[in-house]
Amino acid sequence: MIRILANDGIADNGKQLLEDAGYEVVTDKIAQDDLMTELNNFDAIIVRSATKVRKELIDASPNLKAILRGGVGIDNIDHEYAESKGIPTYNTPAASSEAVAELVFGHFFALSRFIHRSNRELVAKDGDFNKLKKAYAGGQQLRGRTLAVIGFGRIGMAAARIGLGLGMKVVAVDPFKEEDTVKLEFADGRSIDFPIKTISLEEAIKQADYITIHVPGGNLINTDEIASMKDGVIIANTSRGGVINEDALLEALNSGKVAGVALDVFVGEPKPRRDLLEHPRASVTPHIGAATNEAQDNIGVELFEKIRDHFAKK
Repeated sequence: MIRILANDGIADNGKQLLEDAGYEVVTDKIAQDDLMTELNNFDAIIVRSATKVRKELIDASPNLKAILRGGVGIDNIDHEYAESKGIPTYNTPAASSEAVAELVFGHFFALSRFIHRSNRELVAKDGDFNKLKKAYAGGQQLRGRTLAVIGFGRIGMAAARIGLGLGMKVVAVDPFKEEDTVKLEFADGRSIDFPIKTISLEEAIKQADYITIHVPGGNLINTDEIASMKDGVIIANTSRGGVINEDALLEALNSGKVAGVALDVFVGEPKPRRDLLEHPRASVTPHIGAATNEAQDNIGVELFEKIRDHFAKK
């Protein structure tokens, strides 16, 4: 029987699908250090962001036949090295796009209307209702604003779809495509296609009132990029910690150059720096972009399909 270790968990539906198909699925967490001796007892491993599958672990697990990531990014896996050893890496890029995009706009609304701050302060024992009502009366609406989507893949396009639905102007950045079409679909079955041409990062961030970042990693936004943005810009990063230079970001938050930042990912996970977490211009969440019931079910199904297809080829 093919044994699969879901070391960071798997949705119940995905586990059931795998077991119904005859696979053994183990969901008991194995500590990272213990994987060096334990992973060789499995044919495949499913991870999220917590477990790392590096070169040394791959070398210690000659029986391993597939590595799967329940999510989009695979930076916690030495996937090129695994591929060189004949071990493919699969992810689930289609499963959580809507969930991540909706979280971005949850943060955008919170920052634009000071929901994150007024909620904390109003429920405090010394929260002064009338004082807070006056202090947070200067919010802004998203309609008519310009949204820059950096990384125009599935998640970026889902974010663009929401922005267009809200009446925003959308510009997109992606080095791998010159144009793509965002489809707005309505409950009554109608749909509208919006073709969007991509532009350079430099052009996009100069135009944007709101910026959302959906790239696999790297150091993208530094002091120079922030300096070229509009005063009062609002930025969201739900992709990877470090895509925005945190020192440069903190300086821009303190000066007011950046009016607000939404962060779901951080350099120091699981212990992000406190000066960012506690900043009054920051709306923060603990890496929950894909953490909806619907997205987890979608991920479970997609993981099952990847495993089924992989071992069917074998």
